[in-house]
Amino acid sequence: MERGDFRMVSEGRGRLFRRKDGKYLIYVPLDLAEDSMFPFRDYERTKRGADAVKVKVSFKIGDKEKRLFIEPWTGPDKGDTDDEAD
Repeated sequence: MERGDFRMVSEGRGRLFRRKDGKYLIYVPLDLAEDSMFPFRDYERTKRGADAVKVKVSFKIGDKEKRLFIEPWTGPDKGDTDDEAD
């Protein structure tokens, strides 16, 4: 794709990583995350200097399609812990 080309992206192939320290990280493809319609835009600067968005991650028990849901976090902050991705 050349500069100036416009292509909307509403899905992509990501990956779920389990790190050596036992934490998990979800990779979202760059073209998906930078799409103008990507639903997460309210980034905040973390203690370590990264930009991050708080999200709710959930799944439905017994879902035969094995889907993972990622939504904006709307609940109360239960004290910021240092559990962000390095």
